[in-house]
Amino acid sequence: QVQLLESGGGLVQSGSSLRLSCEASGFTLDYTIAWFRQAPGKKREVVSCFSGYDGTTFLADAVKGRFAISRDNAKNTVYLQMNSLKPDDTAVYYCAARLPPCGIADRPTDFGTWGRGTPVTVSS
Repeated sequence: QVQLLESGGGLVQSGSSLRLSCEASGFTLDYTIAWFRQAPGKKREVVSCFSGYDGTTFLADAVKGRFAISRDNAKNTVYLQMNSLKPDDTAVYYCAARLPPCGIADRPTDFGTWGRGTPVTVSS
């Protein structure tokens, strides 16, 4: 059974940092792992993506320069380092997986495997 487990969310002050983890089981390193987020009343949007096949990455414009995605091959874990957090970053962050590589504007329907999400709240 393939599974994704997110962790690392929490309540932090504006300007703080968090590192989210997505632990994958039942996958190979060829799989693509993406981070999405969804705030109340807003659409789920892609934040970052890591293509397991070729190692290419993607960052949304809203987080470019503040967030970074990386992978620990030994642990089969993808991390999302979030720095300079803003209240607008408040959302539930989801980990998702698929076999094809990352695109530029991936939609949630492009991914078939999801974790349950980890909430991130940034206070002003």
